[in-house]
Amino acid sequence: MRISIGADHAGFLLKEFLRQKLVAGGHSVTDRGANSETSCDYPVFAAAVARDVSSGASDRGVLVCGSGVGMQIAANKIAGIRAALGTSEEQVRLMRGHNDVNVLTLGSRTVDPAAAAQMLTAFLEARFEEGRHTRRVAQIAELERSGKGAA
Repeated sequence: MRISIGADHAGFLLKEFLRQKLVAGGHSVTDRGANSETSCDYPVFAAAVARDVSSGASDRGVLVCGSGVGMQIAANKIAGIRAALGTSEEQVRLMRGHNDVNVLTLGSRTVDPAAAAQMLTAFLEARFEEGRHTRRVAQIAELERSGKGAA
């Protein structure tokens, strides 16, 4: 699978750990930075990874910051992205299965590396269940296209 990965300074070490797991697993990895723990702005990295996924250059994306929330918010501003914060392996399976999430965000200050690796595995292995969920994901896409909230 083609994976785009990125992090800010707070997520750098966890990103590096996950990047190594992905490479060892035989995935093609595009690393969008950051490349150190020097303070930087997370929206830059969120946009780069989200654009990779949105354009089809990558199949999925992984983003890490201190809480994971900033990355989630920024990535979701890119059309076609359904980014969600992973907090447990089961939650990640559900968000892939029900919401067809294509970008996983993680908080380096809220999850340990072993749990993050388990969530990453769940993110890569879980499949979108389609069926009734297809209709709902299509409704989300329509909200994105229209720029209007639910009536």
